[in-house]
Amino acid sequence: MSNKQLTVIQVLPALNGGGVEKGTLEIGRFLAQQGHRSIVVSAGGRMVQQLIDEGSEHIQADIGAKKLSTLRYISWFRRMMLDIRPDIVHLRSRLPAWICYLAWKSLPKKDRPHLVSTFHSHHSVNRYSEIMACGERVIAVSNMMKNYIINAYPNVDPNKIRVIHRGVDTQKFTPEYRPSKEWLQAWYAEFPETAGKALITIPGRLTRKKGHEDFIKIMVRLIDLALPVHGLIVGDTDPKKNYYRDELEKSIAGAGLSKNITFTGHRNDLENIMSISSIVLTIKTEPEAFGRTTAEALSLGIPVIGYAIGGVQEQMAELFQDGLVEVGDIETATGKIQDFLSNRPVIKSNSLFTLDNMCKDTYSVYEELINPSESQKI
Repeated sequence: MSNKQLTVIQVLPALNGGGVEKGTLEIGRFLAQQGHRSIVVSAGGRMVQQLIDEGSEHIQADIGAKKLSTLRYISWFRRMMLDIRPDIVHLRSRLPAWICYLAWKSLPKKDRPHLVSTFHSHHSVNRYSEIMACGERVIAVSNMMKNYIINAYPNVDPNKIRVIHRGVDTQKFTPEYRPSKEWLQAWYAEFPETAGKALITIPGRLTRKKGHEDFIKIMVRLIDLALPVHGLIVGDTDPKKNYYRDELEKSIAGAGLSKNITFTGHRNDLENIMSISSIVLTIKTEPEAFGRTTAEALSLGIPVIGYAIGGVQEQMAELFQDGLVEVGDIETATGKIQDFLSNRPVIKSNSLFTLDNMCKDTYSVYEELINPSESQKI
C-alpha cells in the first residue's frame, strides 16, 4: 500500500441501512484504519454515528433527493472538491452520481480527482442508469454484474471494469459465533413463539421479488409435513409500501400460518438471528447483484437455500452447491430443507467473499488510478 495519505469522498443518498450503505461504512472504516481521510456525503440516517465512530467524516447533503432543487448541489460539490482536494470521489448511486459527475466535469482537468463508481444492482437500462459506468474505474460487485454492464452498455470500455465481490467480516461471521445469553433471553422474551423451533429465516427488505410469496408456500409445505419449524421474516417495510406487508399478512392468515410466521421488522442484530436459525433463504425471484446475507449465513455455518440466479448463485456455487434450487421450485426447496434439518450439511469455509478481500481490492483500484505505473508492476 502507498505511504501517501489519500482523501476519499464516497457519495450516496442516505445512510439508513442496506448493502450499499454497509459497504460504504466498511470502506470508510478501512481507510481510516490505514491512516487515510475518509469522507462520506449523504442526507444522513441511522448509520451516521457508526460511520463517525469508525473514523470517517460525514457531510450532510440531500444529494439524492429526486427534485429539481437538487441541481443546486452541482456547484456546491464543485466548490467542495476545490476546497478539500480529494484524491478519489467514489460514486455509489445514480442521482448523486449525476450531480457529482457534472460538478467533476466542470473542473479543469488538472483539478479533477479520480472518479470511481460502483455498479451495485440492475437498473433499468437507459442513459440515466449508464452514469454508474462513468468512473475511470467501474467496480462490479459480481461477475454477473460485469457481464450485465458489458451487455447493457456496449459503449463502456470493459477494460475499466473491476470485479470486487462484496465481503463478509470472517472474524465476526464464523461457525463458532454464538449470541450472548442476554441477547437470547431478550429475543425469547420478545418472540416466545420461536422457542424450541427450527427457525427458517428470510432476511431482506419487504419488497416484491425478494421471495416472500415463495417463502409462504414453502412454510405451508413444511407445516403440512408436521416439522417443528417457525418462519421469520426479518427486514423493514418501506413506509410507502405498507400495503405489501398487508398483502403478505393476508396471505399468511389465509394459509392458516399466522402462528407459524413472525415479522420482526428492522433489526440491527441479523447475525444473531441467522446464527440461531436452522436455514436461511435467499430466494429473490430476480437476479441479485450479490446478496450479502448469503455469504454471511454461510460464513456462520448456516445452510442456505438460494435460487440459482445472479450473485447468489455465484456464492453458492463456491461455498454450498447443495443449497441451490431453480427459481420457483418450491418442492425441491422444501425437500432440501427437510434433508438439512435431519442431516446438517457441511459448508465450505468462506475465504473468497471476505471483507478483507473487498477492502484491499477496492483500495487497489484507488491505487491503480493514483499510481498507474506502480500498479502495472504488480
